[in-house]
Amino acid sequence: GDATLNGRELAVAAYLKEHVAQLLIGKDPHRIEDTWQFLYRSSYWRRGPVTMAAIAAVDMALWDIKGKLAGMPVYQLLGGASRNGLRAYGHASGSDIPSLFDSVREHLELGYKSVRIQTAVPGIKAVYGVAAQAQASGERYDYEPAGRGAFPVEEDWDTRAYLRHLPSVFEAVRNEFGPELPLLHDGHHRMTPIQAAKLGKALEPYDLFWLEDCTPAENQEALRLVRQHTTTPLAIGEIFNTVYDYQTIIKEQLIDYVRAASTHFGGISPLKKVMDFAAQYQIKSGFHGPTDISPVGFAAQLHVGLAIHNYGIQEYMQHSAATNEVFEQTMTFTDGYLHPGDKPGIGVEFNEEAAAAYPYQQAYLPYNRLVDGTVHDW
Repeated sequence: GDATLNGRELAVAAYLKEHVAQLLIGKDPHRIEDTWQFLYRSSYWRRGPVTMAAIAAVDMALWDIKGKLAGMPVYQLLGGASRNGLRAYGHASGSDIPSLFDSVREHLELGYKSVRIQTAVPGIKAVYGVAAQAQASGERYDYEPAGRGAFPVEEDWDTRAYLRHLPSVFEAVRNEFGPELPLLHDGHHRMTPIQAAKLGKALEPYDLFWLEDCTPAENQEALRLVRQHTTTPLAIGEIFNTVYDYQTIIKEQLIDYVRAASTHFGGISPLKKVMDFAAQYQIKSGFHGPTDISPVGFAAQLHVGLAIHNYGIQEYMQHSAATNEVFEQTMTFTDGYLHPGDKPGIGVEFNEEAAAAYPYQQAYLPYNRLVDGTVHDW
């Protein structure tokens, strides 16, 4: 299983070691749903990211065991494949328009058929989603990884400058690459409701696949206002931890894509449940897939995506060579499409001997301050 919680890993490790492991000794591994409900309800203090990441690890492990005992990949246990492969999108970014174009071309050459667009903003030193450090072998840093060190890196932010700049970026990308390429963008929780509505409206001529996390995820009421003003599709939920976080926004059709991550959402079981619920409202999946989720958690999402009817798209970035050394995988990426493979279980094995060469290092995601010094969403 995967219990990664980027920047708070040791809290989950302690939760599993001190409060969960001893409860599983002697339990029947076939009883996946019963075990999930026991760990969730018996904790009483529930729904938080630490608890849900810990439960996710157990849930994935039980599905892996069941698949291996059955001699089938997990997606077969979830109802079988609903498609041949899973459309993926990559992260193109640049410090300016020419370097952004280079990144888009590189992704197209790698086989991607859908691309997220992030770019630097004039006057702002560092911006989420734009590579700020050298790449390790085999890894793309179009996703901004956590920085190593005892304290998170501080970055600055100016929403007005961002709102002025971004429409011109998408205009340039459309002019260069045409109308057919699906384009995505991540607002990363940094806008107020009216700012998000304004941006969604301004981006309509460029036909985005989605606008992600346009407002802070806690403010679900904000999505009503955004919906009233724009037809740009909306995706949200990478920081959600339970089905209940989605209950209202799915029922009221305030979003178009579910951005949950198996690792932060309690595992395979609740991810399948939320997508079955979303299917009644023609809402599709767009699961969170950064490189700070291990290949185990990522593969778990691929099995769900392959089985459900309402699949949308999967975020995908290559892991580092070191990660691939530790996690032996059957997943494939061919001509823009992912597949988890047909090995029994989840299809990922953890090499403990190889992992011993990479001791834990503390890391934090950055944080933002506005130009006046106010702490802001990163």
